[in-house]
Amino acid sequence: MNPFFSKILVDIARKRLKASQKTTTEFSKRQIVPVVRNLQVELSHAIKEYIFIIIGVFSAGFGLKGFLLPNRFIDGGATGISLLLENITNIELSFLLILVNIPFLILGARTLSLKFAIKSIIAIAFLGFVVHYIDYPTITEDKLLIAVFGGFFLGLGIGMSMRGGSVIDGTEVLAIYLSRKLSLTVGDVLLLINIIIFSFGAYVLSIETALYAILTYLAAAKTVDFVVDGVEEYVGVTIISEKHEELRIMLIEKLRRACTIYAGKGGYGGKGQSYDKDIIYTVVTRLELAKLHTEIDKIDKDAFIIMGLVKDLKGGMIKRKPLK
Repeated sequence: MNPFFSKILVDIARKRLKASQKTTTEFSKRQIVPVVRNLQVELSHAIKEYIFIIIGVFSAGFGLKGFLLPNRFIDGGATGISLLLENITNIELSFLLILVNIPFLILGARTLSLKFAIKSIIAIAFLGFVVHYIDYPTITEDKLLIAVFGGFFLGLGIGMSMRGGSVIDGTEVLAIYLSRKLSLTVGDVLLLINIIIFSFGAYVLSIETALYAILTYLAAAKTVDFVVDGVEEYVGVTIISEKHEELRIMLIEKLRRACTIYAGKGGYGGKGQSYDKDIIYTVVTRLELAKLHTEIDKIDKDAFIIMGLVKDLKGGMIKRKPLK
């Protein structure tokens, strides 16, 4: 790291140590180094998060000004409310995006965290700035293309902002809050909010516009899923078999996949008694499942296999080594 930044980090580390231990004494290098390392991690993560937010804001701005706004289309959520108000008032969209999201962000500060709310305020204010000052070209006048690609770029922006630890559409905060208070999931609450928005859009604008808005929302929602959860889906596989050692060797040598062995106990033996049994857990991509099943069947056709979706993962071998 640059000596100038290293010196700044060391100074910040000293101040943190003095504040946490409430002392004015000098600290040794051994005490300072772990704090500096933590600061380096925090700084690198913060830079990465704000890069995601910047990309997200420019993408959402392109979706709004390049597709939806010139053609008087709307979307779901707080962005949809802002677009709807922009259609029926003389207030500019850049201001409406901020005004509509303020109540949701206040709720986010109380429900989630102040840091999350501050990052979201910055992201939404930046989006308002981009929408107001940057002139994106109008890409097409075809309604179907507007709905699909407007939703795609808007969803890409929302997803990238979420990857950066913020939101540019505050209705998700409301959905999280209401899901905790009511016996509903976040998805159910978002669906109800958007039904109200689209119904109002059908009344104020037209039924056709509302139907295209639903298509825009679906395109945006699917894109958010891809960006947040990852395009490649991972599957966690638990294998229970008498031939656990052969299966372990097969995973390591044939499929080149790491695995974890749990020491388990079978609860249903030949005479109803429990017995010791090793349980294998591994993670593969969805494309690798067929190969995995083939290799398992070669060893033990009666193996008990449990599979569950894994949204994302970090570390390990699966992202470094392709399947043989």
